[in-house]
Amino acid sequence: MQEYKLWIDGKWTDSQGGSQMEIENPATGSKIAHVVNASQADVDAAVQAAKAAFYDGRWSRKTPSERSLALLRLADLVEANAEKLAKAESENTGKPYAFVSLGADLPFMVDNLRFFAAAARDTHGSHAGEFMSGYTSMYRREPVGVVGQIAPWNYPLMMAIWKIGPALAAGCTVVLKPAPTTPLTTLMLAELAAEAGIPDGVLNIVSGGNETGQAIVEHPDVRMVSLTGSSGTGTRVMQTAAKTLKRVHLELGGKAPILVFEDADLDLAIEKITLGATFNTGQDCTAATRVYAAQNLYEDAKEALVEAMRAVKVGDPFSEDTEVGPLISRVQFERVQGFIERARKTSAQILTGGGVPAGLEKGYYFSPTVISDVDQKSEIVQSEVFGPVITVQPFNTEEEAVYFGNDVLYGLAAALFTKDLGRAMRVSSQLEFGTIWINDHIPLTSETPHGGFKQSGFGKDLSAEAVNDYQITKHVMISHIS
Repeated sequence: MQEYKLWIDGKWTDSQGGSQMEIENPATGSKIAHVVNASQADVDAAVQAAKAAFYDGRWSRKTPSERSLALLRLADLVEANAEKLAKAESENTGKPYAFVSLGADLPFMVDNLRFFAAAARDTHGSHAGEFMSGYTSMYRREPVGVVGQIAPWNYPLMMAIWKIGPALAAGCTVVLKPAPTTPLTTLMLAELAAEAGIPDGVLNIVSGGNETGQAIVEHPDVRMVSLTGSSGTGTRVMQTAAKTLKRVHLELGGKAPILVFEDADLDLAIEKITLGATFNTGQDCTAATRVYAAQNLYEDAKEALVEAMRAVKVGDPFSEDTEVGPLISRVQFERVQGFIERARKTSAQILTGGGVPAGLEKGYYFSPTVISDVDQKSEIVQSEVFGPVITVQPFNTEEEAVYFGNDVLYGLAAALFTKDLGRAMRVSSQLEFGTIWINDHIPLTSETPHGGFKQSGFGKDLSAEAVNDYQITKHVMISHIS
């Protein structure tokens, strides 16, 4: 049983009155670690360490090249420790090890850090000019200050890197809280950051639950809060942050539609939809969740999707052929199961899945599920399930497809499949989502912004836009006095 303390001011630190939390492996239900549920006093200690590190300039006044080199060293260390990090991530989340280590997560995280290392040296936001006779104005892009960051459980290490990468590139100092169920790899990252030469106090990690997060958001010395989580949590963060007028950065829920038009390559669409619906066990805010197929291919699409979802290999995260692991916890399993049971009481038809796969009763496994005959306004269509569950519905016209796609509270990601470039451009311009894929679903790159419309939040992860979110513009005006 591993034991973790808090990482404050560059060292492992005992809690000031915090309790202990048990961390489990969702594939087996066994306990694998103890971590601290940080107290308000612990949060204050972390914030004070970050505040001191910010104001004495040990990070905020380093040159862009110095910050860049430290982030590059951190990227190298993450890459060198990829096997250890991937094993811990897989044990803590139930993700297939092959996906974490080689298939997606770790290589992308390393690339993210190297991108933000380069972004630290981007000076496009600073310039000077004469806009009034006898004066020169300078615009400076400066770090916001101490940033409180709250990461989710579905991509623990990746989301930690998406948060600390742009914040550190901008010159901010950080107090980061990982999700209470999945803190292990984020805590492991702390020592790598210190080894990379990131100064004491610049990155502080406090594990804990809702009260710990609340203490971060309430703290008067925290200038900005960044949350990745549910829309309900985002609302509470905004309400709390408003009391001290903090800047807020929110990446929240999603309910991604996939529009399959009559000229689509159906085999390609089904392949991409199946991956998008089951990747990370569907616990992804960009997951494919709502399929809308043109009426003349609806039956074929439905049949092919059921066949594809049945073929997905669910099982032990450390088996090489596993494509889908367990849900993160019993709470999440019961949440997903609840959506299915309520759908059964309506006109909805469960075409495949809808429960525990045979032989996988231990742990929190859930079969990939396809549901048809749903009402557009039903809960299963409108609400985020966060599991390997997808609905399929027909549409008659392009206008109806766009309407159905936009007809939810969320606006994070969407996809459409068509061979008609004009339609692709026309429809993508009408869809109210932050990311839209055409003839694909789910790929992201470090250079491209990721963030939502509507109740999916605001602010961007990834890209240079993410760094901008952690900076503030200062105007300095100089009089030409002889």
